[in-house]
Amino acid sequence: MNAVPPPMPDYASRFLAQRAAFAADRYPPLPVRRERLARLLGLIDDNEPALIAAVDADFGGRSAQETRIAELHVTRSAIKYARRHVARWMRTRRVATELAFLPATNRLAPQPLGVVGIVSPWNYPIQLALCPLVGALAAGDRALLKPSELTPRTSALLAELIGKYFEPGLVSVVLGDGEIGKAFVALPFDHLLFTGSTAVGRQVAAAAAVNLTPITLELGGKSPAILDASCDLAKASARIAAGKLLNAGQTCVAPDYLLVPRGQAAAVASAIAAAMKRLYPTLAANPDYTAIISDRHRARLVGLVAEARDAGAEIVEVNPANENFDGGRKLAPSLVVGAPPSTRVMREEIFGPVLPIVEYDDVDDAIGAVNRGDRPLALYWFGRDAARRQRVLRETIAGGVTVNDCLLHFVQEGQPFGGVGASGVGAYHGEWGFRTFSKLKPVFRQSALSGFPLLRPPYGKVTDWALGALRRLP
Repeated sequence: MNAVPPPMPDYASRFLAQRAAFAADRYPPLPVRRERLARLLGLIDDNEPALIAAVDADFGGRSAQETRIAELHVTRSAIKYARRHVARWMRTRRVATELAFLPATNRLAPQPLGVVGIVSPWNYPIQLALCPLVGALAAGDRALLKPSELTPRTSALLAELIGKYFEPGLVSVVLGDGEIGKAFVALPFDHLLFTGSTAVGRQVAAAAAVNLTPITLELGGKSPAILDASCDLAKASARIAAGKLLNAGQTCVAPDYLLVPRGQAAAVASAIAAAMKRLYPTLAANPDYTAIISDRHRARLVGLVAEARDAGAEIVEVNPANENFDGGRKLAPSLVVGAPPSTRVMREEIFGPVLPIVEYDDVDDAIGAVNRGDRPLALYWFGRDAARRQRVLRETIAGGVTVNDCLLHFVQEGQPFGGVGASGVGAYHGEWGFRTFSKLKPVFRQSALSGFPLLRPPYGKVTDWALGALRRLP
């Protein structure tokens, strides 16, 4: 008897179903794409309370307003922007044709890639799953999502809602642990977008390389904030405190460490601590202050601070009400002054409410400190001195920059978002998301009046004359 083949894994069958669906509909027209984006917007609008509750439950405490701002508003804005602009993005564009080839023409025709994979993390489980999907739907693709297992309620709700609002041949969600994730990224997608840590990003890139799958990696790293001597310390401190403590620091573009002028560390720590206390006068019972995602992640953060203290760093704990955090996952912010470079808090991405403060001598020293590390996902500069600002912008390389604030370059749909080097590969948001999930196909159309037959054999004096004429072109 012939052996019965084992059943196909769920993720593989979903992938094949989407590939077949794309083969039957390779170029969705503009009205269809807009309608699909409208469905995604409806998914958010119709289910906002349930989405907020799921995120809150997964974190063990996250503000409804914070989820509305950082997840739902950002995703809504991305959808609305794409619906307004997708007609222009889809157009075949005329591209200049070199003089020698006239009167032929060049065109650039955007074309859907096919089936794309999206792997999203736990820290913003709605936004970082659905914003890449916006680009995929605008581009006319099918999409398979793999959300994080660390936010099981949100991931399960996304799977349920996407199954309700989209046919599985268009968008589908695969649930599962890390082993499912490894199998997922090994599928022969037409493009794969992964958001997560640099270490896991390297594994994803290796798995995708087997199939030559094009990838976009949105990673992280140690994003610096440079306080120039010309900055308004009170204003800068308020903005840094807000940017650092959004989602309790569990944000890939959060300021990871501060560079401050020599002799200013104590004053800066005092100003930032005061700003944090104004934002969060209480912590443990404050619904505005987000919990750490898991006991393991919290223990890691506590260990980072303890190691820095043992190495001689000064720790400024910001706990205005002197609360006890035993039994919960919330963690009081800590400012770490003077941690040695060898400590983990200065080597690893922190991803929590811990902020090292490092002094520098001059702008050259600050630029050198940034450039000695991996290229960061974000860089922040605070100050009024235009010459020093331009030096920092020109002489450092980062995925994106916000000047005199934090995080806000991330939510500009008219700008690409992405890392560089160890902080990422490729970009998305707005038109860059559309381009990421499209093939921009060059099309050269020859004219009946082409002179290129003059360059074909048999070669002779006419060929030499034509080559001489080409050489004289500007």
